[in-house]
Amino acid sequence: MKTANLFLAIAGCFAAVSAFAEAEGLTDKEIDRLIGRMTLEEKARLLVGTPGSRDSLSHRTEGAAGWTCALPELGIPSINLADGPVGVRIDPVPSTAAQVVYDEAGVPVGSLAGDAAEGAPTRYCTCFPSTTALAATWDRDAARRQGEAMGREARAYGIDVILTPGINIMRNPLCGRNFEYYSEDPLLTGRLAAAVIEGIQSQGVGTSLKHFVANNQQTGKKVNDARMTQRALREIYLRAFEYCVRKAKPWSVMGSYNRIAGEYTQTNRELMIDLLRGEWGFDGLVLTDWTVRRPTAGLLEARSALIMPGDEEIVREIVETVQSGTVKESVLDACVRDVLRLVARSLTAQGWSPSEPDLGAHAALSREIAGESMVLLKNERDALPLKTPQRIALFGATAYKSIAGGTGSSNVNKAYVRDICDGLRDAGFTLDERLRSLYEKYVAYQNEALDRYPDCPAWQKVSYHRTVLPEMDLSGNPELIDRQVGACDAAVVVLGRGSGETSDRVVEGDFNLTDAEHFLLERVAAACRRTGKRMVVVMNVCGVMEVASWRELPDAILMAWFPGQECGDAVADLLTGKVSPSGRLPMTFPLRYEDLPSSKNYPHVGQTEGRNFDYTLYEEDIWVGYRYFTTARREVAYPFGYGLSYTSFEYDDPEIRRRGQGWELSVTVRNTGRRAGREVVQLYVEAPEAEYAKPEAELRAFARTGLLQPGDEERVTLRFTDYDLASFDEARSQWRTDRGAYVARLGRSAEETILSVPFRSGSAHSWRVRDLLAPAGPITPMQVERAR
Repeated sequence: MKTANLFLAIAGCFAAVSAFAEAEGLTDKEIDRLIGRMTLEEKARLLVGTPGSRDSLSHRTEGAAGWTCALPELGIPSINLADGPVGVRIDPVPSTAAQVVYDEAGVPVGSLAGDAAEGAPTRYCTCFPSTTALAATWDRDAARRQGEAMGREARAYGIDVILTPGINIMRNPLCGRNFEYYSEDPLLTGRLAAAVIEGIQSQGVGTSLKHFVANNQQTGKKVNDARMTQRALREIYLRAFEYCVRKAKPWSVMGSYNRIAGEYTQTNRELMIDLLRGEWGFDGLVLTDWTVRRPTAGLLEARSALIMPGDEEIVREIVETVQSGTVKESVLDACVRDVLRLVARSLTAQGWSPSEPDLGAHAALSREIAGESMVLLKNERDALPLKTPQRIALFGATAYKSIAGGTGSSNVNKAYVRDICDGLRDAGFTLDERLRSLYEKYVAYQNEALDRYPDCPAWQKVSYHRTVLPEMDLSGNPELIDRQVGACDAAVVVLGRGSGETSDRVVEGDFNLTDAEHFLLERVAAACRRTGKRMVVVMNVCGVMEVASWRELPDAILMAWFPGQECGDAVADLLTGKVSPSGRLPMTFPLRYEDLPSSKNYPHVGQTEGRNFDYTLYEEDIWVGYRYFTTARREVAYPFGYGLSYTSFEYDDPEIRRRGQGWELSVTVRNTGRRAGREVVQLYVEAPEAEYAKPEAELRAFARTGLLQPGDEERVTLRFTDYDLASFDEARSQWRTDRGAYVARLGRSAEETILSVPFRSGSAHSWRVRDLLAPAGPITPMQVERAR
């Protein structure tokens, strides 16, 4: 006997399918020959997801999100797909020695999946920081390295495709899945997401770019029609998808649940055929999101080829639609071809065998990225970094039970979560004993009171069913706060917010602080002022919150996001100065929720019908985030791109020159402070005005320096193309870069310009595209003009 690749031919199909074992899979001609051997029912089954099985040509990884159908008589194995925005989501069962064993004739004779070896390590995965936190690094190298690590874990455990990245735009901070997304800006989103895709796929593991497109709310998302101008759709909501498809070439794309231009995305031929394949050149697989049924014929016609998670009724429907002539068999064959191409390049087809990933190295990487992602929002009186050893009055339930990530498909079954209290203690701080004892008792009580799954396995309490605790109300004993602050050297207050895909957020008590949180902050601040102690707030939260009403209270505010499993240690790295903060906000923090243009067109939790549920009018048009606030000159709490450091940087000697079909701007960045640090260089471009309104300036490039010691400098080069500068001219259905005077603004945020460099485009450039995806109903987009 010998061990062979999974796609070794069996029975009479050996010649037809042996090429599946080759490094790049089958050629199109070989796939066409294989399709010619398939019955109609076999074709239908290949397009419909099935439960994973050990009794076919495949391996089974427990906890995967879904499997394709195996056709053993044709030598076609089942491959699996797993969730994974911030790490591979599978069940943490003991590792197995899964392997397919064949005899010399290529016939499988052994078990297709081995049993767990006695004493085998448990199959945990690394929980990386939330996608929003990754975006806050503004670091494409970090994104690629995270992708590589996720790919290595998927490869070790036998996952063929990771269902990531999610790149929907943060239109409104109440979207329950914003923590799974990158930014309000499509360029920052596209560049980092493309790096993640490239990192994962470099390990021979596929990705699934999602949710295509306009999945910007959870309330009503399965029926909602996102109605927007073609310009807003192109410039804001499609642009990151376009870049990822063209640059990173994901193996698959997942359609969203909602409608666009009045048609469900997954059955929308203009979206899936004309745009994705025709205009962008995508040649991979389109699959559905899970569980929600769309018309089968419509899915086939739009080439949404893999229907997940699948059932027998869909198989019958596919057969009937072809037999009745509703769908041509050539259309069905195109879908089958897409699935076979994906299967042929999968780990399974290449002869996967299990291994053990280096979880220790990946944990270290998660901690590093978390440290890079944290944004220092305030640091008066040089409150940070804190010196050690010190005695800390540590307040906040989330300090003692910290939040690694959000709920839903982004859950990662990790071995542990490092709480902030443990990270500070291990960094050399002494925690006030009375507060520690009080909060630990409160955490234990709330865990019991809020646990809806008391009988679930212990590992689920670390992931799926990890409770997010409300803040303890100390208003009945304010003297406790006074005494414990007085007995310590500094006070740290941790605020927490959970989020998940099952619901949107609400304004009161979520976007805004609760009464208990307001009281805690005000009382701790008063006690610190009386005693001359420093007060630090750590925000272990999902995303944007209201800060204007309380930001004057503490000396320092650190946005820690959902920082992954190494949460406590990463926070301690920043508070002690082991890591100098270099994260920058990937979204705008408004003064009030009502300041957001989208607040007028967003659903409320519990809504079940009507405007913003059945349909949503994107009347803010292109004026999302900083594009609105900077152009309209509206005050914000913290602007897009904002973030402080423990050191300071100076920019000098900018130079811009024409390079090919674009531009190249270089600038010298020098560390002028007393600590080592990294700077994020942001390039915003102001374009000449045209007959359609343009934002004041838009992010067109960014770069992150290496670690610069005091006095060190680095020459940073930023590149952007004519196409990067283009706006969408809806009247002519074309991308257009206008002739005239431009200004490149180098800054630390969308509002803080350090250097301005004028340049001129001597000619206009345009790229004609098809007139696609017009909204299904009338829209009155808001008008914003540049301040004169």
